[in-house]
Amino acid sequence: MALDLFAGIPVTDYAAALPWYQRFFGREPSFLPNAIEAVWEVAEHRYIYIVEDAERAGNALVLSFVEDLDARVAEVSRRGIEPAKRESFDGGVSKVIYQDADGNEISLGGGGAG
Repeated sequence: MALDLFAGIPVTDYAAALPWYQRFFGREPSFLPNAIEAVWEVAEHRYIYIVEDAERAGNALVLSFVEDLDARVAEVSRRGIEPAKRESFDGGVSKVIYQDADGNEISLGGGGAG
């Protein structure tokens, strides 16, 4: 069974948010459906998108598990974005939380980075 997943992040100002997300993902969007939305394919058939929606901005919670958390956190740091918070859980699992200008939480999870 195929699964396409789109996780949306509402932002107050699309034009202001776009550069931060380009740095976070380390690349241009995979596609731009319209003038207020940008989409990144983060794995096959799995997408994260931003959309200008001021009423809902700041309330998103998106978590992606990655194979090498330490390496991914280092990559994002090299692009000038630092975590807002780190959490560690039983079994060696960690969660690294980033926040955009609206307060949306975009997190990476996996082993390491504790």
